[in-house]
Amino acid sequence: MGVTPLVKSAPDRQETSVTQPQRPSIYFNVHLVSDSTGETLNAIQRAACAQFENVQPLEHNYYLVRSERQLERVMKEIEAAPGVVWYTISDGALRGRLEAFCRERSIPTLPVLDPSIAMLSRHLGVAPNNRVAGQHALDEDYFERMEAINFTLAHDDGQNVEGLIGADVILLGVSRTSKTPTCVYLANRKVRAGNIPLVPGVPLPDFMEKLGDKGPLVVGLKISAERLVQIRRQRLISLNQDEITEYADEEAVRDEITQANRLFQRNGWKTIDVSRRSVEETAAGILNMLHERWGHS
Repeated sequence: MGVTPLVKSAPDRQETSVTQPQRPSIYFNVHLVSDSTGETLNAIQRAACAQFENVQPLEHNYYLVRSERQLERVMKEIEAAPGVVWYTISDGALRGRLEAFCRERSIPTLPVLDPSIAMLSRHLGVAPNNRVAGQHALDEDYFERMEAINFTLAHDDGQNVEGLIGADVILLGVSRTSKTPTCVYLANRKVRAGNIPLVPGVPLPDFMEKLGDKGPLVVGLKISAERLVQIRRQRLISLNQDEITEYADEEAVRDEITQANRLFQRNGWKTIDVSRRSVEETAAGILNMLHERWGHS
């Protein structure tokens, strides 16, 4: 007998006559089943759900599912809270069992990697090897990524500035412009990234303004004063600090940003405005700059 997917609506809110009624949020179960780390599933699921307003997925994550016993536990969880099932499972027998189980209960399933693998197979004329966790193999690519991550952690927030000569990219920005998370994201793409905070009254290392076209790519992270004040005040609140210090004072922040922007312009460094950008979008812009530079080197 089929099981109806669970969809819950939050209680209606009282609205005044002058406001538009707000559509209640829709909550639904999404089961992410992977024979690996689940990173791909999480990224795709969140990107897809972001296209719908007032939709709140209730995530159920199942990682490293590689045996019948593990799959049994997963199926019990799915049956207890039906919704949709997205999966990346290479083993044919496990895939078939999961698909049949969900089909009998009218639970939608999506093998998220299948369309991409099928397209590549057709284009290359080569059959896939269906290797479990193939993207995490301990190959040269893996070790390059680990090396980049280690480099980034060792050169974060102005640490070991002399070693930044060996970076692919150096990020500069005032406090709270997401320098560290952007560097970590880039490192996961095998980019050796480091960052230096711009602090009022603290000069940059001497070598920074002498870097030529053959040195690391320098990118300044710009931000609007209004956005930075908002971020910094939220940061103070999270630290239980109610007093507005110079760190979050609007006039001081404007002056700090002005000095940073003048520094970027004086040195002809490339810049990205992060005021309304996510870390992923900022990193994508930097990757484009790197590819352009490397493509013409």
